[in-house]
Amino acid sequence: MKSIFLDYNSTTPIAPSVQEAMLPFMAEFFAGPDGLYAQSRAIEESLEDARGQVAHLLGVTSDEIVFCGSGTESCNLAIKGVAATYLQQEKPCHIVVSAVEHPAVAQTAQFCRTLGCEVSVVDVDRHGVVNPEELARVLRPETRLVSIMLANDETGVIQPISQLAEVCQQKDVLLHTDACQAAGKIPVNPNQLGVDLLSLSAHKFYGPKGAAALFVGEGVTLNPLIHGSGGEHGLRSGCENVMAWVGMGKAANLVGRSLDASAEKLSSLCKQLTQKLMTSISDRVIVHGAAVQRIPNTLCINFPHVSAQQLLRRVPEICAATSASGSVGGTNCSPVLQAMGVPDEDKEGTIRLSLGWYTSEEEVDRAAELLIHAWESLHH
Repeated sequence: MKSIFLDYNSTTPIAPSVQEAMLPFMAEFFAGPDGLYAQSRAIEESLEDARGQVAHLLGVTSDEIVFCGSGTESCNLAIKGVAATYLQQEKPCHIVVSAVEHPAVAQTAQFCRTLGCEVSVVDVDRHGVVNPEELARVLRPETRLVSIMLANDETGVIQPISQLAEVCQQKDVLLHTDACQAAGKIPVNPNQLGVDLLSLSAHKFYGPKGAAALFVGEGVTLNPLIHGSGGEHGLRSGCENVMAWVGMGKAANLVGRSLDASAEKLSSLCKQLTQKLMTSISDRVIVHGAAVQRIPNTLCINFPHVSAQQLLRRVPEICAATSASGSVGGTNCSPVLQAMGVPDEDKEGTIRLSLGWYTSEEEVDRAAELLIHAWESLHH
């Protein structure tokens, strides 16, 4: 049984050329980049080349890129790094996040409560979008940081970050965006978006797991999460994961050169999949976030009158997710759909189908057939 992988928002396979770029650093070039000898200097150059490739993808400078071990670490560094800076000075610190954030942001903000921060959650509308006026209403004089994701990992909905950034700039508040689901799929430029901090993760765009980065804008002060010898501009001590970060650089170069073509292909395949499902299922099918802008590879769709878990159990060939946050007891308890005000009957059968570079038209057709057949078998 050949599987059909439709869970690219969870992780992507490593591109062959990325794997090839990483291999020398597993064996021949195994030294650290901080030595005085020739091999170490060559490794340092490779690491800085990778940093430059990530910077180029974002349209920023190399010295604004801090390598991390995961997107989660990147978000933690941004949020805790700002919070600690103010708390150490015994200044009040208020943080704002949206109701549809990934746990890497939502749980980190909640942890900051235990350190003495105040945290507010700004709601989204029924499409999953933060209204800039709503954000403006929750800001206070002591608000230090707002963290709102660029693209939602579950629905694919893109937030109006540039407009939200204007609100933050008017109040002199830092803005962090979790761009892990957006980078490599749509153009992402921190300066154009107006953000001060931006997180991205290599394994979301055909690079290795264990490699991520945080863009830190000029003039932004952070406290490090990991203390030690002072690597990564003093923000992340520890031995550099050269192999993974070189792979991230290569992956950034790859996706940067194919953004438009990839988006066009994935948008077409998603449309093909959507049409097949909606025309073949007799009852009302809902695509969450359909009325607003979304990343081109993501389809968050509800199959009526069935359980998402039961549906996917009927199609073991398909690798997909019931929701980014998981389901319990056969009921889709996604906080994202909850925040959007989706009724229970319109979210229980929701699955996320996320496509990628290696998804073919034949796989899309086959996946649609399998899902339709599974729905019919459960519904009748």
